[in-house]
Amino acid sequence: MGADVRLHLIAGLIVVTLTQLTPASAARYASIIVDEKSGSVLHAVNPDWRVYPASLTKMMTLYMVFEKLKSGKLKLSTRLKVSRRAARRPKSKIYVKRGTTITVQQGIKALVTKSANDVATVIAEGLGGTEEKFARMMTHRARQLGMTRTTFKNASGLPNKRQVTTARDMARLSIALRRDFPKRFKYFKTTEFRYRGRTHGNHNKLLRRLPGTDGIKTGYIRDSGFNIAVSLKYKRRRLIGAVFGGKSGNKRDTHMITLFKRAFKMLDEMDKTDRTRNIAGVNGGLPVTFAGLTPAQIAKRKAANKRKKAKKIPRHWSVQVGAFDRFTPAHLAASRASRIAPGLRRSRISVKSSAARGKRIYRARLVGLVEAKAREACRVLKRRNITCLVIKEENAVSQGDR
Repeated sequence: MGADVRLHLIAGLIVVTLTQLTPASAARYASIIVDEKSGSVLHAVNPDWRVYPASLTKMMTLYMVFEKLKSGKLKLSTRLKVSRRAARRPKSKIYVKRGTTITVQQGIKALVTKSANDVATVIAEGLGGTEEKFARMMTHRARQLGMTRTTFKNASGLPNKRQVTTARDMARLSIALRRDFPKRFKYFKTTEFRYRGRTHGNHNKLLRRLPGTDGIKTGYIRDSGFNIAVSLKYKRRRLIGAVFGGKSGNKRDTHMITLFKRAFKMLDEMDKTDRTRNIAGVNGGLPVTFAGLTPAQIAKRKAANKRKKAKKIPRHWSVQVGAFDRFTPAHLAASRASRIAPGLRRSRISVKSSAARGKRIYRARLVGLVEAKAREACRVLKRRNITCLVIKEENAVSQGDR
């Protein structure tokens, strides 16, 4: 099974304690981590719940700016006029003055670092005529990018009950920004911006706290909690993460770091497994080396190996260790059982989903066993007070290959 497929299938491996992140009365919690190249989801909790984007909205505003720059309809030196409405937008802002102008490049840096609401309106009015029209343009473009559950009503992310998005949609936008504008994406790692004698630092503290981070954006309004979207390079992979509903900026950042580190560990374990399989494949899967053997002896051992494969005992038995209402606890239960019972360590984890009495049930099983090993493993688990069943599978299909 390919690595990309396995990444998608084991998405439930990462589990977090949400109660410490978001109080019951606060914003809805949602999070996701995606492998940018393959699109595989490494972690997801409520990824399609509609949440308020807050200043992550400005990522879409910048996407629109970058498109105009790419088409030549806008230049970094183009000056945009500050209206009365823009100058009066609430904080966060850099306090642009009515009747003055700012360059497009100044506007980009102000959005990335200070997350300036006044500048977001300047850009919206400069590109769309009015902020309302620009928001409709943003929504239309977002839908073209696959952000099907996102609606924009302004360019800044200031509170509006109808301005909503999802963690998955913001991950898609993060990927699109780097894919479509690789040269412009560097703006998202700008550490500070100086305007009218004042220096504004980047709100994204993960640029300093988490090695490999090169963007993207933070956000906060009361109804959304503390949000963040992050682009990060880990070894040969590019990962995109998003968290919504943080209780504070620091807790949100720490939580995002925890999610990434768990994803790193999972990826490292997968890479180790792949290397082991590749090494085994060099010798045709034989459990012995050919060092010091003659060609005749090598041929004899290969023939013996083929005969063994031909006589291979069917492995149609499995051990079920529980039925759950969610994929994640089911997968974890199977993973724990495989560590406890020695006979299960090389088995495959399978989480089978079915409907029962109007509810979705996830059955956690370890499959691909001979009957004797399945029964012995179940005895070991029962001695550890773990309930289990030995089942003969007609067609064992793994939905979570370790």
